[in-house]
Amino acid sequence: MNKEFIMRGKTASGGTEVLNFSGNTPGYAYRMTEFKIYPSGPIAASSSIELMATVTAAKTFEDPQNPNFNNEGLIASTYLTMNDNPAYGTTLGPSIINDTFLITQDLILAVLDVVAGAPQAVNWQCRFVAEKMSSNEEAVTNFKQYTISNDD
Repeated sequence: MNKEFIMRGKTASGGTEVLNFSGNTPGYAYRMTEFKIYPSGPIAASSSIELMATVTAAKTFEDPQNPNFNNEGLIASTYLTMNDNPAYGTTLGPSIINDTFLITQDLILAVLDVVAGAPQAVNWQCRFVAEKMSSNEEAVTNFKQYTISNDD
């Protein structure tokens, strides 16, 4: 079994994706170790880019523009801004990752480009590593993620 793997894609601004972990290998959980975003349009032709993204294990996605770090299901948040005005320049925001969160169920990725006019899709990449668990650890982890992602 590979200990490390990558999921990546391109999502329209304002859209969400399900990162599927359901049915993965029993006895294993996964930890996110990297979360990056990148523009999908020609960089030299863009005068301004403001991209942001979140990954959550909660029932609904976390707003990438205004993430709530009190949400225990929020696993990662990042942003990228580029502006051709030298006063603003380029900022690659930090990727805040809860790399201790053990993932056993599906996640929701949400992306947003807040530049007015023609928002572009967001390219994203997530890196995960597999963690072997005992049956007791697996039961606790599954229950924890279930309670975060369901409000029954």
